[in-house]
Amino acid sequence: MKLWHGTRLAALALAVAATTVGSLGVAKDWASWRGPNRDGIAPEKGLLKEWTEEGPPVVWKAEGYGKGFSSVAVVKGKLFTMGERKGKCYLFGIDSNGGKELWATEVGRGDPNCTPTVDSGIVYGLGREGDLVACKADSGELVWRKDFKKDFGGSMMSGWGYSESPLIDGDRLICTPGSNEAMIVALNKKTGDVIWKSSVPDLGQRGGGGAGYSSVVISNAAGVKQYVQLVGRGIVSVAAKDGAFLWNYNRIANGTANIPTPIVKDNYVFCSTGYGTGSALLEIKKAGSKLVAEEKYYLEAKEMQNHHGGMILFGDYVYCGHGHNQGFPLCIELKTGKVAWGGKRGPGGGSAAVLLADGNLYFRYEDGTMALIEATPSEYNLKGSFKLASKNGASWPHPVIVDGLMYIRDQNTLLCYDVRAK
Repeated sequence: MKLWHGTRLAALALAVAATTVGSLGVAKDWASWRGPNRDGIAPEKGLLKEWTEEGPPVVWKAEGYGKGFSSVAVVKGKLFTMGERKGKCYLFGIDSNGGKELWATEVGRGDPNCTPTVDSGIVYGLGREGDLVACKADSGELVWRKDFKKDFGGSMMSGWGYSESPLIDGDRLICTPGSNEAMIVALNKKTGDVIWKSSVPDLGQRGGGGAGYSSVVISNAAGVKQYVQLVGRGIVSVAAKDGAFLWNYNRIANGTANIPTPIVKDNYVFCSTGYGTGSALLEIKKAGSKLVAEEKYYLEAKEMQNHHGGMILFGDYVYCGHGHNQGFPLCIELKTGKVAWGGKRGPGGGSAAVLLADGNLYFRYEDGTMALIEATPSEYNLKGSFKLASKNGASWPHPVIVDGLMYIRDQNTLLCYDVRAK
């Protein structure tokens, strides 16, 4: 493990010691994929409002975390991520003060895509071949293990491997093996025992069978608590209490890779996929004893498609990178689908992984460009961009901001930036 500290580290340490809790607010953990509410919004204040070409100061740089597109979870001063070393997949525990590896637990084989989930002293990780592990967050000691393929007959829609970040909901862990008999399952988070398995009917002809590359979100649409997931054949919803199938929407599926995590708000579900597919807003309604998903509008691919990198709902507007492998900054009104601004090339190239914090969008482009864009529907307002200090491959993992520090995973490398206003 190699560590590199920026020249401003000593000054930063003094600044941290001198900063009061009141000026920063209480630090919030980032315990899973897309943050506390799985919406890509960091509850941070007091961050930089503009960037220079040099970018914010690098606090530290650490290497040795292997191949993979996992982002990071941040809980109580520790980082958690996944990576491949010499063909084996590992779940890592890392000291957030410098990036030192604390432990590494073997999960399976291959380069992972999962961002770990942390809850009550346990960290959960999923390997690309469907190896699900629960480990002690302080030591990495294995608590329990499941195999999506052997235990549930699971499969993926295509060959890039399982990618979801498991969801913790109360005493349960919710995940997506992807078989017709166990499309989504609920496990006891402490033991891994099966609570229920959700079987699904014929979900339509578009797309492919199995799990997609998305992660489960919770909706209470039409007064029913449900788990909503983008799988190989589109959006599917199952009842939280027992896994009973509720509704599905097949039109959004493509046959290659369904990736973006759906957006849920009130009785609405917004979804998008790339590969020339498009976007849709669904309203979930009761029809007798059942629920139905009514399409409110559908946007063709040329109007909006989020390949990967995710979408942010802020107020009444959705912000994302638009276009297949393009990342054109785009803002649309959720309820109408009308474009507020965007659709043209921003400062970076390729798809864009998007985070929102303190009123601004953080666009991380595939080519290693970071851009700061104001989250307002009134106009496109670029507030600065810079090149990341590391570029080891496609710059896809989502940025994470906790307590004024931005963490960037770049294959073997972890970067930490200070993005607080001075």
